[in-house]
Amino acid sequence: MQFSIIFEFQCDDVSPDGERETLLSCVDQAVYAEQMGFDRIWAVEHHSLKHYAHMSAPEIFLTWVAAKTSKIRIGHGVVCMPFGYNHPLRVAERVGMLDSLSGGRLDVGAGRGATAIEMSGFGVKKDDTYPQVKESLQILSNCWITDEFEWNGSIEISRRSVIPRPLQLPHPPLFMACTKDETVRLAAEYGVGALVLGFSGPSQVKALREIYDQAIDERDLNSCISRKPTNFLSALCPTIVLDDAEEAFQIGARGQKFFAESIQHWNLGTPLPEVVPSEIDIRDAVSDAKQQVEAFMVEGGHTVPAVVASTSPFNINHAYGDKNDAIEYVTQLRDAGADEIMCIMQMGGVPHEVAMETIRQYGEYVIPYFLGS
Repeated sequence: MQFSIIFEFQCDDVSPDGERETLLSCVDQAVYAEQMGFDRIWAVEHHSLKHYAHMSAPEIFLTWVAAKTSKIRIGHGVVCMPFGYNHPLRVAERVGMLDSLSGGRLDVGAGRGATAIEMSGFGVKKDDTYPQVKESLQILSNCWITDEFEWNGSIEISRRSVIPRPLQLPHPPLFMACTKDETVRLAAEYGVGALVLGFSGPSQVKALREIYDQAIDERDLNSCISRKPTNFLSALCPTIVLDDAEEAFQIGARGQKFFAESIQHWNLGTPLPEVVPSEIDIRDAVSDAKQQVEAFMVEGGHTVPAVVASTSPFNINHAYGDKNDAIEYVTQLRDAGADEIMCIMQMGGVPHEVAMETIRQYGEYVIPYFLGS
């Protein structure tokens, strides 16, 4: 089993100084992750989602981290692959460059970038996102098979060499962001790894793993997009680990509340996160916030399944506690079928030193436990 960290670059302080301090903290955490035995770091791509995700140029962040490390794998989790965000040829060129510079350490995930504000800024239409993600993955899988490449699809690329070539040929390992049954099934059919990014926990991971494996069993290998199929499921693991388990829980759940409220602000139009006074138990604050989102959606006429999906990020039963709590939760994810534990601790309001201590405790206690089990 592998361990990774995903970076959203969330900012509770969005002043220029606060934003830069948070960015540099993300770099420090990524570099420290290598020292503490993590296998990989992932960086998202989002645009204009103030507070929620300031990681608008992950290729630069990943290059910066790659230059400061030597072993840890660096992953796009994900590249927004509809053509308005990133022309497929430009994705391939950046992939080739970064994979070569990093010594073959790059993994590439694909995503839709389907929030309204993001799509409107780049001329992306929601109905185009699924087919364009698929076509971008097809292009990325084929552009280094021969010395010259051309493509005639919904987008046309005249014959040319795609340079530089990556070190990992025919292409670096490919993945796709997955939060529901449909996308997990597509990942399996495409022959790419599944990045399960939901907050529902081990039960959801187990259900999605079963769908993923069934789709792998039923697929035609000749129809896979990836030239080198990747059968791999990475499961999100919200986590804060300190010696004081209750302190870790309070900090972690506060960070998750920020995460949940900020993404729902951009998805639904609910208010931005509010600071929770230290004297208030975060359990009560999260419960109140969840009820507010539910009420907002019910008033807006949303269906029950949509309400459930939108409030799942408020589930705070995760790896918040001491090292034993983390080991117990990670065990549940492993048993549910996770090939990789994708830790998220860089959430709005989580102090940098707390994230660094969490990384240290994983490196000294959690990761060694699973290496030896």
